[in-house]
Amino acid sequence: MFLLPLYVLCSLAVWSGLYALLCRISPQRGPEWNCRLVTLTHGVAIVMLTAYVVFVDGPWPLTHAGSENTALQTSALCVCLGYFLFDMAWCVRFGSEGAVMLGHHAASIVGILLALLTGVSACETCAVIFGSELTNPLLQARWFLRRLGRYDSLLGDAVDLLFIFLFATVRVGVGAAMFYCELTSPRTTVVMKLGGVVMYGLAWVFMVDIGRFGYKKTRMRYKQWREKRKDSEVDRCHSDNKNK
Repeated sequence: MFLLPLYVLCSLAVWSGLYALLCRISPQRGPEWNCRLVTLTHGVAIVMLTAYVVFVDGPWPLTHAGSENTALQTSALCVCLGYFLFDMAWCVRFGSEGAVMLGHHAASIVGILLALLTGVSACETCAVIFGSELTNPLLQARWFLRRLGRYDSLLGDAVDLLFIFLFATVRVGVGAAMFYCELTSPRTTVVMKLGGVVMYGLAWVFMVDIGRFGYKKTRMRYKQWREKRKDSEVDRCHSDNKNK
C-alpha cells in the first residue's frame, strides 16, 4: 500500500514529462495540441492495458464486481490516475473545459482513488476505464482533423459515426449491464455503488449532447446532399437544352 503513491507519482511524472518534451520539440503547435497528443497516447495505451486486464487476466467484471484488486489491476489504475491528475491540472490551468468535463475528471480521480485505497473494485473500475477511454482516440482524431482543415470530409464523417456508435453501444449499452452488476453485487461497497451512479449518470449527460450533435450533423449532411442533387439536375437540364 505504501508504494501506491510512488507509482502514481511516477505515472504523473511520465505524462508531465511527455507533455514537456512535446512542447519543447514543437512549441509552434501550442499547449492544447501537445496536451491532446498526450491524451491520445494515454488513450491508446490505457485501452490496450485495461483490455488485457479485463478480457485476458481477469477476473470478469460482470461476475466479480467488488472483488479484491490484483497487482495488474492496481498498476493499470495507477497509470490512469497519474494521467488524470496531469490532465485535470492542465484543464484548470488553461481553462479549456467546462463544468461537466471537470466533474467527469474529478469523479474519475475519486473513483480510482477509492478502488486503490480500499483494495477492492479495481475489477469493474478497469472495465469502466476501458469503456470510457475506448472512444477517446476518436475524439482526439476529430479535433486534430479540425485543426488540419480535414474534418469536413468522408474521413471526418467516419470518425464521428464510429465515435457515436461506440459511445452508444459500449459506454451506455454495455455500461448499463456493468452498472446493474455493480449495484446488485453483494461485494461492492456502498461508496463504490454511489460512484457508479455518478459515472453512469455523466455518461448519459454526454450521450444526450452527442445525440443532439449527431442529429444536427445528419440534417446538415442531408441538406447538402439535397442541394448537390438539385444543382446536378439543373446542370443536366441546361446541358440537355444546349444539345437541342
